[in-house]
This record gives sequence, C-alpha cells and structure tokens, in this order.
Amino acid sequence: MIFRALYYGEGLFETIKWLGENYKLTKHYQRLKRSAEFFGYPYPSYEEFLNKIIEATGNNRNLYVKFLLLYSGSDYYGDFPDSYKTDVIVKPLPETPKSVKLCISDMRRHSKNPIFYHKTTNYLFNVLVKRKAKKRGFFDGIVLNEKDLITETSSANILIYKGGKFITPARESGLLWGTTIDIIREDLNISEEKIDCNLLYSADYVFILNSIVEIVPVEEIEGKKYRVDNLLLSEIKEIIEKKSNSNTR
Repeated sequence: MIFRALYYGEGLFETIKWLGENYKLTKHYQRLKRSAEFFGYPYPSYEEFLNKIIEATGNNRNLYVKFLLLYSGSDYYGDFPDSYKTDVIVKPLPETPKSVKLCISDMRRHSKNPIFYHKTTNYLFNVLVKRKAKKRGFFDGIVLNEKDLITETSSANILIYKGGKFITPARESGLLWGTTIDIIREDLNISEEKIDCNLLYSADYVFILNSIVEIVPVEEIEGKKYRVDNLLLSEIKEIIEKKSNSNTR
C-alpha cells in the first residue's frame, strides 16, 4: 500500500469560496464526483463532503476552502487506488484584484489530454504557467492548445464580450469547466466557441472567472489594452452573488 497521490499524482480537489451550504457548493461536489467516476476512484457522499468542510471551518463563513481527495493503493502504477483520505485547507480569502494583466503562455496543452478536463492534484503544468507569467510581470498566462485555440489561464476560465455577445472557450478545446462560469451561464446567454488570439484581441471586454476571485476584468493582454465596463461587471457580480447565496442554510 502506497500513497498514490504522492507517487502518481492521483488526487482530486475543489477550491471553494465558503459561504455555508448553498447551490454553488453542490456544483463543486458534482464536479468532484464526475471526475472520481471518470478516473475510477472511490469518493465520499455529499454529506461527508459537506460535514468535513463544516468541521474544518468551524462553520465560520467567508473563507477560502480547498477540499482534497488523496488516494492510496497498490504500488503498481496500472492499478486503481482503493482508498482515499480527505484533507481540508482553510484560510482567509485573498484580496481580489480590481483588474489584471495577462500574457499568452509559451506552454501548450493538447485538447485530447483528459487531465486538463479535471481538477486533479497532478498540477505541475498549471504551476509552471503561473510562475512563468509572474516572472514576466503578469498576473497569469493564457494557455493555447495544439490548434492555437484559447483554453483558460492557469486557474481561471475566460469570458469575452464582443458586439453585445458573451463568448467563452469551448470545453472541447481542453479546459476545466468552472463552477462560476457554469452558474453564470444559467442566467446569461454565453456561447461556447473555438476562440483564437485574433478574436481575443478584438474583444470589447475580457474577464477571468473562478470561485475565489469570482469575476475580474482584464485590462491588458500582451500590450493590448481593454476597457472596463463597470456596469456590465456589476450585473455579472449580481448574478454570481444571487446564485451563491441561494439555498444557504
């Protein structure tokens, strides 16, 4: 029996803005469950997932929570893990930037690689994208796939607004579909499309989205400046807040 999370990167996680039990939390659990089923991993019930977070947070709210499933099993790499342990990291929420500058990463991903569609602890690619972007003075890097199509940043989905239309990179381009873009799409008409850099640079507005920052406008990509529409930003924030606070106990 070995700790396969360490030896083979076999682990899953969810990063959560903890506001108590709510609709968005169920989205996190559903994604965790889908990934576990895809990889053939055992996973906890929703009740265990929820109770572990409540225990770790002391039921305090407005916290950064990372819920991890870490797997163990045979030392043969081709075997499936047969057990897991959970870990919950809790810390204060970081300050959200008012806007960000992004670069185009020189690191590429392949759209057929299944790892990029799941939130796994096999995270070194994302770590390197972020480090290289920060070294160049940017907040993060935008990753392209093997067809030069936009996917996402190291830790956020991308939302474009152009000519009255919301557009986000198509899932099949090779990206992790986020819980924040998922709930926004329930109220906004967002088109999933194959996006190249030409479309990105011609956008009226660009945003990044994830569970912790929620939504942040992009002010610059590789020297290309973007305006910030505070009214549009406020409207999207209202949708996120409404969805995040629904069914809170």
